[in-house]
Amino acid sequence: MKEETERFPILKVTEQATSRIEGTVVREFSLTIFLHNQELVTLLCSPTDLKYLVVGFLVSEGLIEGKGDIKDILVDDQKGMVRVKTQGDTGVSGGISFKRLIGSSGGRGGSLYSAPGAKGRAKVESDIHISRHEVFALMDEFVQRSRLYKTTGGVHSAALCDTTGILVFAEDIGRHNAIDKVFGQCLLKDIPTHDRIILTSGRVSSEILFKVAKRNIPIIISKSAPTNVAVRLSDDFNITLIGFVRGKRMNAYTNDWRIVIDGE
Repeated sequence: MKEETERFPILKVTEQATSRIEGTVVREFSLTIFLHNQELVTLLCSPTDLKYLVVGFLVSEGLIEGKGDIKDILVDDQKGMVRVKTQGDTGVSGGISFKRLIGSSGGRGGSLYSAPGAKGRAKVESDIHISRHEVFALMDEFVQRSRLYKTTGGVHSAALCDTTGILVFAEDIGRHNAIDKVFGQCLLKDIPTHDRIILTSGRVSSEILFKVAKRNIPIIISKSAPTNVAVRLSDDFNITLIGFVRGKRMNAYTNDWRIVIDGE
């Protein structure tokens, strides 16, 4: 496994003084995925949990449904390649050409995530409830787990939780990649996602919302803001969207009936 960080000499400047120190910078890694010997896509990512990332990406793109679809997966982190074979036809062999570069921001830009694609998608059915105190406690645990962010300030984090704590945690330079790593681990380890919660450090866009909806997750909680389309989609999908969770404050954008308020 490659190192997650690299050290560089830097000039540190404050209002009062300057100093030369050695700083820690997060490492960016280029990973090319081959599906049935056809180049599919190159991801810019962090060089850890690459198998989880690839599986999560394939699930998010709709190229596989479960781990039973995977015949073989071979990771070569020295060459920056992953070769995947599936049990059946993935659609790529039928003429769909992916071959593209996905930057560390993680935006896919594919038809899978388009707003018209939301029509006809089943709502997420779940009676799970969460108190505001549980939201604050989960985010506090989440922030404390973000080791690489504390060291470099250069990554996003994602986690699968229940109301009592974090079950799966991942970090990556891309917010989409971090979530794909979580879902890839869930798939390979048979960790259920129904009636669970997703935590993310990044902005909640429509693409992120689609990922969560596909795994039938009823609650998404973020340190950051959502987009307007994500808010509308979360309402359509019956997902509770909570953002700007900082300290003892939060904004509930949709389906706040799942949030238990003391005294109500």
